Amino acid sequence: MPVQRHTKRIIPVSFFSQGLRISGHLHLPKEKKPPVVIGSHGLFSSGNSPKQIALANKCSDIGLAYLRFDHRGCGKSEGDFQEVTSLAGRVADLSEALKTIREHPETGDQAAIFGSSMGGTTGLTLASDHEIQAIVTVAAPLRSDPILRAGKKTGDLRGLPLSFYEKQLRFDISNNLSGISNILIFHGDSDETVPVADAHELHAKVSHPKKLIIQEGGDHSMSSLFHQIHFMKATTEWFRQWLAG
Repeated sequence: MPVQRHTKRIIPVSFFSQGLRISGHLHLPKEKKPPVVIGSHGLFSSGNSPKQIALANKCSDIGLAYLRFDHRGCGKSEGDFQEVTSLAGRVADLSEALKTIREHPETGDQAAIFGSSMGGTTGLTLASDHEIQAIVTVAAPLRSDPILRAGKKTGDLRGLPLSFYEKQLRFDISNNLSGISNILIFHGDSDETVPVADAHELHAKVSHPKKLIIQEGGDHSMSSLFHQIHFMKATTEWFRQWLAG
């Protein structure tokens, strides 16, 4: 009988967070019991964002698993977005994702986090009091005020009332960063949503090992193909260094 080869797979994953069913997909590499990168997406995004899918595939190529999931109220996860979205709620989702992965029969117990925009804020909040092997953030706001100001300036509140931003999205994590390490920080210096000063402050306050990459001319969504390629290369190298040795 021929030996069955362990190949790359993508399997559905679901778990509960504060009574809400959270849906996602786990990318598994050829290696058995691999370390896992968990993705936390931006405020209005989902686990199906191109950045999440591309990073999941790149991680699989270097022997790391990747969990991309939809936060509550997004994608295929349960909850009304306006009613259930908050930083605390998203941190609860990410915490349950971490627990689910560490209990999963096909993954190891080492875990890292990738967070984009508010997903970065979510990852930083979780990493401040959980054992995480590494973290990568892109354009992560340390305070909610810039998001509110940008929405007011452009008039783009995504159809949501101002009260949603003022009540449910109020946060300031700037004084809870010193316990975070093994962190790679990306930010574009032309970001009009989250000021690049947040990246410099984050880098100053976290602990070593740490690295800051400022993308010249980079916007909030990292729309430049050159920046995307650089991000993928640097991020996978960072995760390989701290997860795969």
